[in-house]
Amino acid sequence: MADSSFDVVVETDRQEVDNAINQASKEVAQRFDFKGTGASIAWSGEGIVVTANSEERVLAALDVLKDKLVRRSVSLKTLEHDAPQPAGGRTYRLDIGLVNGIPTDKAKALVKAVKQSKLKVQAAIQGEQLRISGKNRDDLQQAQAVLREHDQDLPLRFTNYRS
Repeated sequence: MADSSFDVVVETDRQEVDNAINQASKEVAQRFDFKGTGASIAWSGEGIVVTANSEERVLAALDVLKDKLVRRSVSLKTLEHDAPQPAGGRTYRLDIGLVNGIPTDKAKALVKAVKQSKLKVQAAIQGEQLRISGKNRDDLQQAQAVLREHDQDLPLRFTNYRS
């Protein structure tokens, strides 16, 4: 019997993020509590930039964006950001990066968790993703449960299932 396998990936649906950004920026432009704050949410290269005239308004705009992302089934674990920073004048800026790919250190931790579970599966790091393979489909499902439990704060997705 041939081995079954699946891939573990971390990828962000950019179209859904784009839709969420558009919805959030419209809401920020229309809401009364954001009037006169200069609050905006927009793409900046591969990341997102949130700006406003105070740190609190930046965080409030971030909450609006997070709400729109959740409604579009985009995991908040895809967002990487620090605290808002002064951006010159009287504005604050928050740069948000999107996680794509599994970093090597976290991939090693995921492989270690799978191996410690004593399941009869093999885990291999392939670039920025993992491949889990084994003879028994039940073991693969248990491996998925182990990976969800030890997700390393990553929005793991299981793709390319082959039996």
